[in-house]
Amino acid sequence: MKIKEVIVVEGKDDTARIKSAVDADTIETNGSAIDEHVLEQIKHAQDKRGVIIFTDPDYPGERIRHIVSQHVPSCKHAFLPKHRARAKHDKGIGIEHASITDIQEALSAVYELVDIREGEIEKADLVDYGLIGGPKASKRREKLGVALKIGKTNGKQLLKRLNMFHITSHQLNEAMDQIIQEERNEQ
Repeated sequence: MKIKEVIVVEGKDDTARIKSAVDADTIETNGSAIDEHVLEQIKHAQDKRGVIIFTDPDYPGERIRHIVSQHVPSCKHAFLPKHRARAKHDKGIGIEHASITDIQEALSAVYELVDIREGEIEKADLVDYGLIGGPKASKRREKLGVALKIGKTNGKQLLKRLNMFHITSHQLNEAMDQIIQEERNEQ
């Protein structure tokens, strides 16, 4: 699998793991120590080939994703659920711990951010599905993030992310039907 865009990762171990899964070039942010020079490299890569941000599914990774997105708009985004990025014996979370298949799958489901316009999905839809304001809301949002490959979000971020990634009502309905069915089967 050849990736045209340059993939932004946090460190050398992420680069090594990505290169074992796909044929791609990377830019390393050196973790949270991302500086102006690295941001300029990313901007240049975006102008020439495009960029996919593929950071760890944890707070520092989301922070880096946000910083890069702010400085270099219109990047694409790939997400890996936490349970797919967990090290053996719970010794950390990161892209470097993911399987080759999980990395390939995440990169094949890349999303491009677009300007937020009036979205198809509304806050009432999220309330109806128990994604905000309910006892199962956090767990359901986590499952939805995995199903739609948009990453884990809090209640406020969910509506924004669904509409930024142009998730349709149909896609939301299908994913939630599956999640609700899984919950019924677990009882």
